[in-house]
Amino acid sequence: MTSEMPFGICTAAQTRELDARIIAAGTPGFELMQRAAEAVWQTLSVRWAAVGQLSVLAGSGNNAGDGYLVARLAHNAGWQVRVLAVKPPERLQGDAAKAWQTALAAGVEVLAWSASAHLKGVVVDAMLGTGVRGDVSEPYKSVIEAVNASGLPVVAVDVPSGLDPDRGVVLGHAIRANLTVTFIAPKLGLFTAQGPDQAGDIAFAQLEEVPGASVRPVAERLVLERLASSLPRRVRAAHKGMFGHVLVIGGDLGMGGAIMLAAETALRSGAGRVSVATRSAHIAPLLARCPEVMAHAVDSPEALSPLLKKATTLVVGPGLGRSEWGWGLLDQALASGLSRVFDADALNEIAVRHRDGLLLGDQTVITPHPAEAGRLLGCSTAEVQADRLRAVTMLADRFGCAVILKGVGSLVAGPACFAAPVGLCTHGNPGMAVAGMGDVLSGLVGALLAQQVEPGSAARYATLIHAQAGDCAAVSGESGILASDLIGPIRTILNTRGSHE
Repeated sequence: MTSEMPFGICTAAQTRELDARIIAAGTPGFELMQRAAEAVWQTLSVRWAAVGQLSVLAGSGNNAGDGYLVARLAHNAGWQVRVLAVKPPERLQGDAAKAWQTALAAGVEVLAWSASAHLKGVVVDAMLGTGVRGDVSEPYKSVIEAVNASGLPVVAVDVPSGLDPDRGVVLGHAIRANLTVTFIAPKLGLFTAQGPDQAGDIAFAQLEEVPGASVRPVAERLVLERLASSLPRRVRAAHKGMFGHVLVIGGDLGMGGAIMLAAETALRSGAGRVSVATRSAHIAPLLARCPEVMAHAVDSPEALSPLLKKATTLVVGPGLGRSEWGWGLLDQALASGLSRVFDADALNEIAVRHRDGLLLGDQTVITPHPAEAGRLLGCSTAEVQADRLRAVTMLADRFGCAVILKGVGSLVAGPACFAAPVGLCTHGNPGMAVAGMGDVLSGLVGALLAQQVEPGSAARYATLIHAQAGDCAAVSGESGILASDLIGPIRTILNTRGSHE
């Protein structure tokens, strides 16, 4: 009953609209509820086949109806089943009430939830789903705390109770599931902000084909098969001049490692030539690490001008610092008409000196993490994380460029003229939470721009490749990954694109 995860990601309201269309086209709501229950039951019974016990927590809406029908299926399969009703089932209406009566008729035991209730086996969260409004209150708060403290495997029906389905924000308290089975359309909140930690593994069940024209999703999953053609195959007569000249600008005193990571990544990502403009103190170690890079000592901003004339793409910000030296380099990069990537301290300086916004142009990609995004928008990091979709679209419109909002469930957006939906990256892992990861990403984006990949596509493709490379580096464990560990896998993934054409 589960399906392949679709590309389009929707809001809860859009999902309700799709659900209504299906019912209006002739599929009864109770039939959809039965299919949802079957998807949950089949998924959990395979994963925890040996458990044989089920505790279903039922709330007051259609999410509860799904839970009652899951309980009936488990009971009929010979499992020991109890439904713990967090809200009196007598208050249920419509299809949810019918589901409760169906479970009772099958012999399912239904008890009222109490603080002394003993959870057993696999716990099914069928309490709030997408219907949550505002912070979770009693009795749900206490139930959620008990479930999370139980140590038992937990399956969430559609969305973990207490998780905002659109923003991925925990509304005071939320179920921490091992598995979430979501229906009709994937919800954005499952994949970004706190959503992945609360949802666990995510399975999808379409339940029924949606009739008529579909809604335009708020986001679209980034997948290699749809992005690999962004970078064309190389012709046999290729030469280095065909693949651009990236100039990496940064590396103030004591911060030379950042530009080394960005420059080496740009080379390994296919740029024809890579130059670095940095402090003279970093030239020798840079050349010792990567002799293919053309390293230039730039101890005064004036020395940058001749290098700009030879470059096709700029990567500005890795190790740039916050001194007058860095400001002078940034000013020249802002004045150039080249395609460019701004990261790290370049973004921090833009936030300070251009508080009202600055049109960076459609040949620019910026790569802020949530704290940098907050500075650019004049708000707190917490406000950015409270609505990541809104933050990334505001950044794209304010600065008129492509934006990669980094973090779990990285989002990629462009200004209003950007034809594609917001991109959502579902790859990556906690081991990537180390210094230097952003420098590697900026070097990768710069290399794609240098190879004439359109900025919006470069941002989406680079975000996906970077995250997948991080997953490759985590095969032997997430702890102890270095940013430089991604450079080899990035090259490998870029070179497998032919198999996806």
